[in-house]
Amino acid sequence: MGEAAAGAQRVQAASQDWPARVRRWFLRAGSDGHERHTLALIGKCTLAATVAWVIARDVMAAQSPAFAPFSAVLIMQVTVYRSLVQALRYVGAVTVGVGLQGVLGLVAGPHLLTFMLVTLAALAIGRWRPLGSQGSQVATAAFFSFSTYVAATSDSQRWSQLGQIIVLVLIGCGVGVVVNTLVLPPLRYRSAEYGIHTLAHSLCDLVGDMYPALREGKLEEERTRHWRRRASDLAPIVQQAQSSVHTAWESTLYNPVRLRRRHRHRTSFDGYQAVVDALERVSHQVASMTRSLDRWRTDADSSPGHVDFARSYGDFLASLARIAELLSQVDEDRLRDQADELCEAAAEAQRCRDRLEEEARAGSLPLSDPAQPYGILMAEASRLTDEFQHTCDVLKRGVDEAHATTTTAAAGSEHGRAR
Repeated sequence: MGEAAAGAQRVQAASQDWPARVRRWFLRAGSDGHERHTLALIGKCTLAATVAWVIARDVMAAQSPAFAPFSAVLIMQVTVYRSLVQALRYVGAVTVGVGLQGVLGLVAGPHLLTFMLVTLAALAIGRWRPLGSQGSQVATAAFFSFSTYVAATSDSQRWSQLGQIIVLVLIGCGVGVVVNTLVLPPLRYRSAEYGIHTLAHSLCDLVGDMYPALREGKLEEERTRHWRRRASDLAPIVQQAQSSVHTAWESTLYNPVRLRRRHRHRTSFDGYQAVVDALERVSHQVASMTRSLDRWRTDADSSPGHVDFARSYGDFLASLARIAELLSQVDEDRLRDQADELCEAAAEAQRCRDRLEEEARAGSLPLSDPAQPYGILMAEASRLTDEFQHTCDVLKRGVDEAHATTTTAAAGSEHGRAR
């Protein structure tokens, strides 16, 4: 694939020294990828924790102000919906833990036996399914409450401080939810389209770093291990994309926005789940390919056939990077044109794979030798091509179905007005 078709893709292998890696990470953070989301989440957590600390320490003059910023950071999630759910669960868990200490402390006093009973009850209640991942906070809150209870000098002070813990948790959760809602609200995570953007962009970044190095024959150990680590980092991004599809579907339930006139006849694309499933399989294949490349050393074979295969494999990966780049820009309003462009890119990737296989066979490479990487890498190339082709087919089919539905609805509306 020529550089003109590759568009903005890379032409040189990236440097592997730490300053260069850090610089590239921040450059990726400037685009619409995982790194940008990470920085946004860190910034919002910092803001929420700071606001919660000021309220707890300077306004309330609380004796344990750290509960507020801790709570604000703990419930900061990738969606406002999840922040609300986790806030409710966390407040419930803390209230139960503090309540256990208050009741058992009142009955048995601040003794070791009380601590044992509180621990036993908190650990048992923490397994209650409705509390979800916040179940462990029941015991955590109970332990902090016991420490506060023992340090207090009177019953009134003990109850006051226990109540203050709950108030601080409520303040922290409230601040966290408000910041998550008002500051760079992660509404885009509720879009299945945005989930595809994030995953495809991460795949494009990884493959885009791989193919220039293969073209130049630079497969030193540090570089291939870095690829392998980055491929393993795709797993949480895949989970996020899957979650975004589910959240997008969930947000349509009982949503009054759908009743507005301008949204009433808006077509929705229901193939996003299939696309994300296909990209998940692609990420697994990319991870497997990086493992194969990590076991392949250029100093083990400097024959012309080896060098030519690495260069051709880099050209093949460049065609896949182009598809991932297009998927990272998917827009429902322009999906018809993009689907055609994706199909053309998938066909080009298939041609690159065919050329790779022809050159490998012409070079008499040991494709059937399991001790050599060539056969394994060819199998990975075939699987990747098939998965990307399937992804493009799903998009194309979804566009055609949506267009047919829109045409039918428009014809029915015109017929109704004519009558």
